[in-house]
Amino acid sequence: MGEFWPVPDVLAYLAGRWRVSRSVRDLASGAEGEFTGATVFRGDEEEPGGLLHLEAGTFVWQGVARPAERTLRFLPGPGGTAEVRFADGRPFHDLDLTSGRHVAAHPCAADLYRGEFTVHDSARWRTVWRVGGPAKDLVLRTDYAREG
Repeated sequence: MGEFWPVPDVLAYLAGRWRVSRSVRDLASGAEGEFTGATVFRGDEEEPGGLLHLEAGTFVWQGVARPAERTLRFLPGPGGTAEVRFADGRPFHDLDLTSGRHVAAHPCAADLYRGEFTVHDSARWRTVWRVGGPAKDLVLRTDYAREG
């Protein structure tokens, strides 16, 4: 099937629990950090048909460990795609994994977030976000591995 694994229905694929490992690199300063934890995609009571993305774990930045968490909403889009929103409902990006790969962009103030999503098989996928602008010069690489 080539380098990427096609996903006909992104919400069905994501549903469940995933181990998460994220590296964060500040290209300007050379500083590095790491997040380890878990992400659960479960039904969203406020958005029927959608998934609530709940991520929790530990973020270590320059030797200092602290708890970290985030919540996103994945809403059904056309043809097995999804619309990703922040917890408060603001739009984040679209997500179409029908080819096994997707590129998304999100402007945030003067910075631009550009994300590449790749699916390797039924139990592994990755995101790489490149964040650039006057305040940020970062690369965030996240690997997901299905649990259970």
